[in-house]
Amino acid sequence: MKFEFSAGGVVYKKDPSTSSGQNKILILVAQHSQHHGWVFPKGLIGDHKKGESKEETALREVEEETGAKGKILQSLTPETYWYHFEGQKIKKTVYYFIMEFVGGDITKHDFEMENVEWLPVEEVENRLTFPADKKVWEEARKYLNK
Repeated sequence: MKFEFSAGGVVYKKDPSTSSGQNKILILVAQHSQHHGWVFPKGLIGDHKKGESKEETALREVEEETGAKGKILQSLTPETYWYHFEGQKIKKTVYYFIMEFVGGDITKHDFEMENVEWLPVEEVENRLTFPADKKVWEEARKYLNK
């Protein structure tokens, strides 16, 4: 059995183009190039830089995988799940953070993601592929509704 620790983000921005006078919130989601599932961006802690913090990893991975730069506002409850890879059972814990979009260009994402999109809040749950991401979204949505 192997243990993995990752960090990532639920990134949001206000859409100024809504006509109702209220800013509509959009959420960043990405489609993975290997398994084609729709997810929130995340990556392994410390795989690029020894001693990298969860927060540093989350910000770096969001920018690498989606082209978006975020600012951390709030940590979310870590998600833990099991998966199998090359015959090995892996227990993975992911530390997610709610992030506000502060810049960047989602067309400049890396090869790990085949698509990156901003979605209206009401479409996010149906687009996400995995139960762990849906659980993270449930908690993030409560925060964003405040």
